[in-house]
Amino acid sequence: MRTRTTALAVAAGAALLAPACLPAAAFPRQSVTEPKSAENKGGSVDPAAREGSVSAAALLAGVRTCEQISRGKYRTDDGARADIPVCGKRGAVFWKADLDIDCDGRPSKACNRRTDPLFFHATAFQDSAGRQLSAERLPYVVVPGASRRWNHAKHGITGGSVAAVIYRGKVLYAVVGDTGPTDLIGEASYAAAKSLGIRPDPRSGGTDEEVTYLVFKGAKASPVESHRAAVTRGDALARQFLRRN
Repeated sequence: MRTRTTALAVAAGAALLAPACLPAAAFPRQSVTEPKSAENKGGSVDPAAREGSVSAAALLAGVRTCEQISRGKYRTDDGARADIPVCGKRGAVFWKADLDIDCDGRPSKACNRRTDPLFFHATAFQDSAGRQLSAERLPYVVVPGASRRWNHAKHGITGGSVAAVIYRGKVLYAVVGDTGPTDLIGEASYAAAKSLGIRPDPRSGGTDEEVTYLVFKGAKASPVESHRAAVTRGDALARQFLRRN
């Protein structure tokens, strides 16, 4: 596992992502066959969930080729070779990397200073009420911190932007929830990993297998803490993406 840097959430002037709304637990996840279905008892997404109407195969076919938009490439872990580009498509950016566990944000049973030696109490982006995001409950992805190599904001990517995370034939819709090191890529929240069937332990979890991160430009889930909102918006954006590319 790589060494994670702290989030940028405490920077002054961080904007709220949406007007106040109900917490994530009030919004059930979506599945392929059912527009609405209950979340599991812990409030996170069912690890067996298949979300939306667009298949993993279709999305992967849409990102088969890469037009590099980053000035350089990223490493997946400290000391690894820098060979991961950020690629651009009409309406989206994407990269293919590993998945390390982000457990930062609001402290919880699974994510705290005891369970994660690198735990940081803030995320780069906050929910609609101004609270830090919960890595244990909310599926979110981490984008590299802005740098000369690549600045996500200049490509229409910011907190709450909707992403499709593809792994082993599964599609999980998530939001951009945190930023990481400026030279590393391939990280998602505890909840995202768990939902994909990846070991979510912040000390020993994650996977070195290929995970595809497809982030849609200029489109946010509202409110950011609603996984249901991410699924609804993400499914529509995925269909639009395939029509464009």
